[in-house]
Amino acid sequence: MRITTQENLMSAFAGESQAHIRYLHFADVAEKEGFPNVARLFRAVAFSEQVHAINHFKLLRHLKDGFLTVAHAPFGPGNTSKNLELAIMGEEYEIEEMYPVYLEVAKFQGEKRAEMSFKWALESEKKHAELYKKAKEFVDSGKDAPFDKIYVCKICGYTVKGEVPERCPICGAPRDRFKEF
Repeated sequence: MRITTQENLMSAFAGESQAHIRYLHFADVAEKEGFPNVARLFRAVAFSEQVHAINHFKLLRHLKDGFLTVAHAPFGPGNTSKNLELAIMGEEYEIEEMYPVYLEVAKFQGEKRAEMSFKWALESEKKHAELYKKAKEFVDSGKDAPFDKIYVCKICGYTVKGEVPERCPICGAPRDRFKEF
């Protein structure tokens, strides 16, 4: 594997891993503040971030040494409104800056598996940002988000509220590969 793509995979793994834990903490805060549906959204997206981290990590199985990783992550947790704001900032960074660059580097270097992993994560992050923005509107008006069931594709991390699709629109996995939240 080419070194720049490898370094990008390591950084993406670090960022997704941190997002996973951060969102689990945010879910606990939302639960305590009386926003159970927002808590469920945070838990669903945390699972999606775990899927992304594992997909990136699997491509690094050839490594043996310890490596320093860098992840751009918003810090300063607070109440549910602030936590949603931080989550939106993190997702938008991945959508607008991180994954587009990582994807282009992987394409340029001919790293097809890394390209697929980055593309799956990028497309999932777009949905996360959309869901977080909707949730923040409700929380800022003092209400819980009216989300029914939330589903996450166990293969690529695609996240959807409401009905699970017949096939994942990102990776093509069948509906039985979605986890319900």
